[in-house]
Amino acid sequence: MTEENGDRDLTLQKEHRQRVIPNISLILTTCAACIGGAFQCGYNISIVNSPTTYVMRFINQTWMERYNTEISEQLLTLFWSIIVSVFTVGGLVGSCVGGPLSIKYGRKGALLINNIFALLAAVSVGISYFSHFFELLIVARFLSGINAGVGMCVQTLYLTEIAPRELRGALAMSTSIFLTGGIFIAQVVGLQELLGREEYWPILLSTTCIPAAAQLLTLPWFPESPRYLLIDKGNESACDKALKQLHGVNKYVKEKADIEKERLEALGVKPKKPWELFLDQRLRWQLLTIIVLNLFHQLNGINAIYFYTSYVFAESGIPEDKILYVTLGTGLSEFFTAVIGGLLIESLGRKALIIGGYSLMTLWCFALTLTLTFQEASPWVPYLSMACVFAFILSFGLGPGGVTGTLNSELFTQTARPAACMIGLSVNWLSFFIISIVFPFVVGGLKQYCFLVFSAVCATVAVYTFFVVPETKNKTFLEIHAEFQSKRKRKIQVTGENVLSTSL
Repeated sequence: MTEENGDRDLTLQKEHRQRVIPNISLILTTCAACIGGAFQCGYNISIVNSPTTYVMRFINQTWMERYNTEISEQLLTLFWSIIVSVFTVGGLVGSCVGGPLSIKYGRKGALLINNIFALLAAVSVGISYFSHFFELLIVARFLSGINAGVGMCVQTLYLTEIAPRELRGALAMSTSIFLTGGIFIAQVVGLQELLGREEYWPILLSTTCIPAAAQLLTLPWFPESPRYLLIDKGNESACDKALKQLHGVNKYVKEKADIEKERLEALGVKPKKPWELFLDQRLRWQLLTIIVLNLFHQLNGINAIYFYTSYVFAESGIPEDKILYVTLGTGLSEFFTAVIGGLLIESLGRKALIIGGYSLMTLWCFALTLTLTFQEASPWVPYLSMACVFAFILSFGLGPGGVTGTLNSELFTQTARPAACMIGLSVNWLSFFIISIVFPFVVGGLKQYCFLVFSAVCATVAVYTFFVVPETKNKTFLEIHAEFQSKRKRKIQVTGENVLSTSL
């Protein structure tokens, strides 16, 4: 009997291993979607840092040609601030546009259309340089922001809907992997040895057209989201064809059954608008969760950490001309941590990674406050500061950096998912914009003690996740939705009992 049980367990383990191995077509589809989505977004975030001095000099030269006088330092700083920050405004607009585009043209269709914004941005940079019309750089960054906003919104939908249940978290984490990969590649391309010289800055800022071209050449070979085809369009034959290509002829039946259950649940229900989600009490906790997680995804201190990296590295004795190369280590660390998170998410679960990540970030923020305060107490204290910086970045990449985007789409069913992603990512981009404006004043006022505020923020999100967010690992979208509903019913029952006892 024991031998039979052992054989049965061994058989189940083999079946599980076979089940979680992704089809090669699914891997290639993920890469084709991410290259023009998350990778493009990360690349655009980072690529503008390297040519800062050269672009400001170009603005000054253009100003002198027009008005025969140098531009004031305050006005020059204002123009550069607009060029940098308008990207987040475009991201906010793009995240609002992404949902409707994905409903009208499909997930794949919206991703392909989105590349128009990236190509127009690259063209605008070229025209700006040759025409000496620096205002077009603002237009280019705004278009790049729209491209990033649409790409992140629609790509999240697409990957969530094409993934098998057992690999949904791992595929969703590929967003974080490609995002951090884009940031790192942009840092490398911006080095002096490559395109970081003054004469190359227009080419550097125009290289954003390369990921767009890569997606236009690759994504058309892969299928549309099967869930979109069956639930939104009612095209069963196209859904079957897509499932077979993504999961294989022998493995698509179980995925088809899950989609069919969700289709029956959504019969007669049209895709929800964002404001309808706010009015639907059944979705209150899901909506509150994605708002909280996306809001504090930007307000958790990661931007402050990157702000202090140059100072910490300089205090550690690293020569000023070498700090840029050491900073590459932070980007590479975040990339590898995202990869590790992708490998762990299906075994540890989303909830454990978020709670663990924010808990560690709480600790590192507190430790960094101490080391920065006593920076000059001993020669080895700056090295502790450097260790805290890397530890915080690793903790962020392992948990909140990747899992937040995963939950944006996992907590909702098909009819509410596009609107939910719009809301979640709009909050994310809006908080990104706010922190970029307010952050210098916060740091200027609180100095290193700003990390105590971020420590409290991280601890709050960890506690909220522990008590409110359910584990979504290996669950269907309907099961996740039902878990939130059962939580809501228990709360209504408890409230009703309290009211009844009070009245008695």
